[in-house]
Amino acid sequence: MADLFDTGAARSEREPPRPLADRLRPKSLTEVIGQEQVLGAEAPLGVMLASGSLSSLILWGPPGVGKTTIARLLAQETDLAFVQISAIFTGVPDLKKVFEAARLRRQNGQGTLLFVDEIHRFNKAQQDGFLPHMEDGTILLVGATTENPSFELNAALLSRAQVLVLERLGAADLEHLTVRAERELDRELPLTPGARVALQEMADGDGRALLNLIEQVAAWKVATPLDREALGARLMRRATKYDKSGDEHYNLISALHKSVRGSDPDAALYWLARMLTGGEDPRYLARRITRMAVEDIGLADPQAQSICLHAWEVYERLGSPEGELALAQAVVYLALAPKSNGAYVGYKAAMRLAKQSGSAPPPKHILNAPTGLMKDQGYGAGYAYDHDAEDGFSGQNYFPDGMERPQLYQPVERGFERELKKRLDYFARLREQRNG
Repeated sequence: MADLFDTGAARSEREPPRPLADRLRPKSLTEVIGQEQVLGAEAPLGVMLASGSLSSLILWGPPGVGKTTIARLLAQETDLAFVQISAIFTGVPDLKKVFEAARLRRQNGQGTLLFVDEIHRFNKAQQDGFLPHMEDGTILLVGATTENPSFELNAALLSRAQVLVLERLGAADLEHLTVRAERELDRELPLTPGARVALQEMADGDGRALLNLIEQVAAWKVATPLDREALGARLMRRATKYDKSGDEHYNLISALHKSVRGSDPDAALYWLARMLTGGEDPRYLARRITRMAVEDIGLADPQAQSICLHAWEVYERLGSPEGELALAQAVVYLALAPKSNGAYVGYKAAMRLAKQSGSAPPPKHILNAPTGLMKDQGYGAGYAYDHDAEDGFSGQNYFPDGMERPQLYQPVERGFERELKKRLDYFARLREQRNG
């Protein structure tokens, strides 16, 4: 009953509740879970700290992997003043104040580690504004971004900072974080082993998201541990990270294409499903799948292109989700089809040769001569009509006069191109016989 009559002063003395993620925030770099490729003794940050020489950094990685925490701890390790801003809420006047404060701090003998969250949100002019302060040592910049720095940050800024790639947390990292949370809560989560794994899968590699989920689960009052199905009924799975115009878009289509090229239908289906569940436009996928048939199967299986075009047409007629099955069938067909890039390589070689040879004209014997003047100039003279020749093959030269005959198309010994190679070799032998 006494709690009902607490005074305001008494309430203000009580510490407000802190989120689990805040309570578990690492107090040193050795407590950071994962990111050994960056923090290890022989990794970039480990070497920098051991040598006492820290440079400006760009931390690139997905949400919830420790970018802010690492920046704060770097300032602590190096005795720099830690200043944090967000590119979303900071304008030019705010930046000027930050730089001026850092300059005064430096005059008093202390450096400043300026942590800029979402640094890719700054435009080119704002990014350029950091350069002089980085160069004269006023600030040590640590920027965080979820976007590819190669595309989003100025070359001048990138040349003055080292890009460190932080990775999404793996299964072992998420389990380690779960155990740490249970120690902080002083109790185990009311979950079966299968449900525990499912909870970690829901976080999708995001440590902060996992701690938020754990905090929800720990607050439940349940008599017996929940299984995977019961957990799924109580919690919504986290939305898949997928940006149809960002890195994930290009990374996943690359994974799909290379899985098809590598003749792995299971992996190809997986990446197709990842893109579809992420909200990718099936028409984009239909176009890219058709491109795979042209580029990687080619004439080893001429039917592959037709399979893809038919799948595309079926999708247009059925729509989602039924039409997506046709795309899946096309992907499986391509993955298991014989592979050849012979025509693709030949086409690229022909394009290079065409640019090198300029405007060299065709040989006159294969030019039409519709006028008397053109006949007088030798147009069409000596042309051998192939249908009149033995085996329907004259063996004449069709390249510009003086050009050494190239071999642009080189079929492989796979699929239908085996037959094409036999034909190519046959005509090569005849050409050599006919031309002495």
